[in-house]
Amino acid sequence: MLGVRGAGRAGRVGTAVAAAALLGGLVAGCGAGEGASAGTAVVRTSPIADVLAKLPATVDGAKVVVGSPDAPRTAQVLVDPHCGWCAKFEATGGEALLKEAAAGKVKVEYLLASFLDRGGASGSAKAVNALRASVDAGKFAEYHAAVFASQPEGKFSDELLLEIADRVPGLRGAAFDKAVAENSYEGWARESEEAFEATGVQGTPAVLVDGRPVGAQDRSMFDAGAFAGTLRGVGVG
Repeated sequence: MLGVRGAGRAGRVGTAVAAAALLGGLVAGCGAGEGASAGTAVVRTSPIADVLAKLPATVDGAKVVVGSPDAPRTAQVLVDPHCGWCAKFEATGGEALLKEAAAGKVKVEYLLASFLDRGGASGSAKAVNALRASVDAGKFAEYHAAVFASQPEGKFSDELLLEIADRVPGLRGAAFDKAVAENSYEGWARESEEAFEATGVQGTPAVLVDGRPVGAQDRSMFDAGAFAGTLRGVGVG
């Protein structure tokens, strides 16, 4: 489902009307706190993992920037790791976008939200912490795709996040495992959520190219071929 947040850090559920107004008519709702029980997941990796493994990623404040810093266009992607619609986007339009990043045509700024994690119910903040740690290991793009592809029915746990990392060659190690176990980037995860809230966007996923929302109103963001066309229409590709 489309992740919909309310105002404030508590992650209260916003209305579908608010999401429609800001995301161009895509109406649904992921309730804050859904998936409170522990759940199982099938661990998967991206079919373009070999492409993603070559993409550089850096931390810029509360964002993770993927691709060449000299790319002519900038796309901002707002996602919550436990949002089902975000997982669908990452497997379709998200792959199309990252292929353009691999070609040097766009850099992608990720704002990793955790508004679905009210009271730790979804494990989104744990996932964001692990994703931040993967940047240090040079494995963000590949791990990011695997996390969304392996989204659990219940909440993300440390054990699941490490199991997913096992499928990303070169990611597991003392530093990464410690960051996951000790929640080393908890503060950064909060900053990322606050930066997401500051955008005023009321739901996830959302994609903006040079500040312009794309792919939501026509739902092309959930189809790789259609979203590639949408990106070409705004000068990417």
